[in-house]
Amino acid sequence: MSRLQARFDALRAAGRKALVPFVTAGDPSVEATVPVLHALVAAGADVLEVGIPFSDPMADGPVIQRSSERALARGVGLRRVLDFVREFRLTDDATPIVLMGYLNPVEVRGAEAFARDAVAAGVDGVLLVDLPMEEAAGHRAIFDAAGLALVPLASPTTSPGRMAAALEHARGYLYYVNLAGVTGAAALDTAAVGRRLDALREGAGVPVMAGFGIRDAVDAAAVGAHADGIVVGSALVAAMAGADDVAGATARARAFLAPLRAALDAA
Repeated sequence: MSRLQARFDALRAAGRKALVPFVTAGDPSVEATVPVLHALVAAGADVLEVGIPFSDPMADGPVIQRSSERALARGVGLRRVLDFVREFRLTDDATPIVLMGYLNPVEVRGAEAFARDAVAAGVDGVLLVDLPMEEAAGHRAIFDAAGLALVPLASPTTSPGRMAAALEHARGYLYYVNLAGVTGAAALDTAAVGRRLDALREGAGVPVMAGFGIRDAVDAAAVGAHADGIVVGSALVAAMAGADDVAGATARARAFLAPLRAALDAA
């Protein structure tokens, strides 16, 4: 059984919602990346999404764009990202890790080599923002063979036909983008998001994680009530930005995430 399946099964059995934080590898510093991942787990993270720094992150807003730029300036690319995962796995072999990024670094390495190296490092899944569903079959077959989950994305503008296809081919979970726009965009209409999530989950055969626009514990509880879990990225990245040292970065990570964990559990 994969780490993702085991984690979602355990959450379902306990009646709990998944908390999935996103961080950009290499930010707020190279040295803090792995300690921050451990701090997030200690604060209640169930799955970790780790961003692969990229020069043209078209789905991301200014906060994550700047974090990617900072990481690239520090020399963090795919090779270093996999090194971070290997280091994390030395002391945590249970928490699932999903890489989130863009197709170019995968294509440069080659899909088969990427899948093989990612799984060997301890990666469980991958989200490729700019891999269209209609063109994903080849990558999905390669990733399936390697044991790497290709997690699809869907949004309020996804047509019923494409949504059905996304659910049919989903591996690990479905990432539902709460609003049209980039990460860190405008405030959520949580009531409207909740109605869409309720309808989506009725026919979903995989857990549905809801992300984009979740800024705090209030948003987490409101959206989490209608999803199997929530993803938080820009607000966390912003909270850690400028941390002077590892201790500061890990303290900010824990302080940000713990209230979201408490809110999800209370709701």
